[in-house]
Amino acid sequence: MADRTPPLSVDDLVTLVDGGEIHTVVLAFTDMQGRLQGKRFAARFFLDEVLRHGTEGCNYLLAVDADMNTVGGYAMSSWESGYGDFAMHADPATLRRTPWDAGTALLLADLAWHDGSPVVASPRQILRRQLDRLAEHGWTAYAGTELEFMVFKDTYEAAWSRGYREMTPANQYNVDYSLLGTARVEPLLARIRNEMGAAGMTVESAKGECNLGQHEIAFRYDEALTSCDQHSIYKTGAKTIAAQEGVSLTFMAKWDEREGNSCHIHLSLRDEAGRPVLAGDGPYGMSPLMEHFLAGQLAAMRDFTLLYAPNINSYKRFRPGSFAPTAVAWGPDNRTCALRVIGHGPGHRLENRLPGGDVNPYLAVAGMVAAGLYGIEHELELPEACTGNAYTGDARQVPGTLREAAELWQSSPIARAAFGEEVVEHYLNMARVELDAFDSAVTDWERFRSFERL
Repeated sequence: MADRTPPLSVDDLVTLVDGGEIHTVVLAFTDMQGRLQGKRFAARFFLDEVLRHGTEGCNYLLAVDADMNTVGGYAMSSWESGYGDFAMHADPATLRRTPWDAGTALLLADLAWHDGSPVVASPRQILRRQLDRLAEHGWTAYAGTELEFMVFKDTYEAAWSRGYREMTPANQYNVDYSLLGTARVEPLLARIRNEMGAAGMTVESAKGECNLGQHEIAFRYDEALTSCDQHSIYKTGAKTIAAQEGVSLTFMAKWDEREGNSCHIHLSLRDEAGRPVLAGDGPYGMSPLMEHFLAGQLAAMRDFTLLYAPNINSYKRFRPGSFAPTAVAWGPDNRTCALRVIGHGPGHRLENRLPGGDVNPYLAVAGMVAAGLYGIEHELELPEACTGNAYTGDARQVPGTLREAAELWQSSPIARAAFGEEVVEHYLNMARVELDAFDSAVTDWERFRSFERL
């Protein structure tokens, strides 16, 4: 097993380039859809020019749909404005080797306009702004994201060519916690775990999940920005490794009618001395601050669902008895609730069970921080805990469609106060674009239902 290697320093990179071990440097950022976009540079050119001065990318990269089609409605990028560039500035703290790409190192970038001002609708910048708000109180957010995925024996190219039909899952039955079931795909899982470790991430474990071919690899929590950076790199790296192994994997929220792919997000806060501020002597081990923080999550959850469930497919997860939440409720160690309070002492934290594997981590964690601050700043009172089955309770319901979530986001004074008009309108347009595309599509379901019988 490979030892965990910490992210590289710039001096390390210079040494590796001089020695011929690194020949390529990738500079990337996470787009609206949660994907890494960017450029591959000759390593020497990167060190001589790009590291200091940055590079450029077309600003349409934050104004396209999932198919990379140019679409209307975005203030930052359009045919009328000429589809200009924004600047990409490398963050040296994110530098690491990517073992799945031999001879390659990677850094993440922050985006700026040419006058030096930040691109405020960039997901990483949105999270940075909310973390800065936390810092004004003397707090730092720590986060962990638990991504589930499904493995298929088909290559990505074969799956595409067959229209994603008649695919073969890597496991034929429920392998939740099954060591026999995970052994069937351990060569793939081991390679992902080890190569993520070699890329500077702390891997905790791998386990089987409920759906056919479904698995989860867990990573240790870290400061929120770092965890979101690692989340994005992990998704791209895992897909790359799967392709190299002649198989495919998907993080889509709902592949079929069985269990979907979740991305439970764990969040806690520490003060400037590193002490946990959510733990206390109150009910269920909570501090008064955590009660307000949690109350804010509940108050903003419906308004912020667009950040947690950004796609049409995201809402297919929300079904009673699915382990994906339908009720805006909280409970101590209660997996039927949208918010679960777990841990003790320094590990006391909240878990947001709303997001699926398709979530953009920067947007989701930014939403959780903003919601928590709303609860603290307004000293919201925490409702009673749900200790039973939240699916059958009388709590408010999670939005059932992207359309409903977009309407709540659009009309939310909480969102506009926390994120600003530009961000709200930008991601509202993203939802409108996806809804229009889906409303225009004719699906297999319609053909099977209507071709002969209607």
